[in-house]
Amino acid sequence: MSTAEPMPTPRTAAPSPSAAPGRAAAKGDEPLLDPEFLHKLEQLELVSRKIIVGRMKGERKSRRRGTSVEFAEHRNYTVGDDLRHIDWNVYGRLDRLFLKLFLEEEDLHVYTLLDTSVSMNFGTPTKLRYGKQVAAALAFIGLVNQDRVILDTFASRLDQGLPGIRGRSQMWRIVDYLDRLAPSGESDLKAAAKEFAIRHAGKGIVVVISDFLDKHGYEDALRYLLARKMDIFVIHLLSREEVEPELVGDLRLVDSEDDEVTEITMSAPLLKRYKDNLNAFVGDLKEWCTRRGITYIFTTNQLPFDKLVLNYLRERGLVK
Repeated sequence: MSTAEPMPTPRTAAPSPSAAPGRAAAKGDEPLLDPEFLHKLEQLELVSRKIIVGRMKGERKSRRRGTSVEFAEHRNYTVGDDLRHIDWNVYGRLDRLFLKLFLEEEDLHVYTLLDTSVSMNFGTPTKLRYGKQVAAALAFIGLVNQDRVILDTFASRLDQGLPGIRGRSQMWRIVDYLDRLAPSGESDLKAAAKEFAIRHAGKGIVVVISDFLDKHGYEDALRYLLARKMDIFVIHLLSREEVEPELVGDLRLVDSEDDEVTEITMSAPLLKRYKDNLNAFVGDLKEWCTRRGITYIFTTNQLPFDKLVLNYLRERGLVK
């Protein structure tokens, strides 16, 4: 074969997932989260860098002034203010009217958008399995802190997912839902993000977990999320085999999502071109996100997911 064949892409630079080890977890596999790790997660909380306006009051303190029980500061009384909030003790000392202001307690909406397209069904563990574990961990942290947790998945479209739930007693619903997920379809993050932006009116944190191996690109998709004024975190997940493919000789590569066939002879120069292209793709996505205030986090399935959650996500400001 000629080495002038088309360049392999991350979606075709490894054997078809249907013939590769590391398929999606089946019943009887290890649980998504073990008890020891859950105990560590109980000490964490999710952090939003923006003022969050929830639809009902929760346990978080916002920077808005409200009428909850935690005192914040005083301000001068003006005609029309609620007389019930006058601080009469201060009036007795200063002979001036002041209102007591309080910190308003609000819900934090925590959205997770998990890619379940066929390309996620690759690696050991599969990217989908890894993504499920990260999604479960973030959901547990949110539920423990009485945040409103919303879990959505997508491939060619946005799936129904789990609506907003609260309280750690609901964790079984998260685990049950994730355990039942199977990879299918071609990725279309743009269509999914558009539907996501229409479906969810509440502001909050949205975490996108995907390999971003999407022929439709990522720019328009992320713009839909930016338009919702959400605090966006992108977890870019690839497998070791995609980052460091061990392929040699004459190959017939099949795209895992659309079955497009590419025949190549893998040589050292071609492998270098592949890695250069992959590094450029990762760098471009990171720069695009950073310029727009989106927190970008790159990981592979070889990084223990508990380290990703406990260390990397803490360093990037998603949890504390």
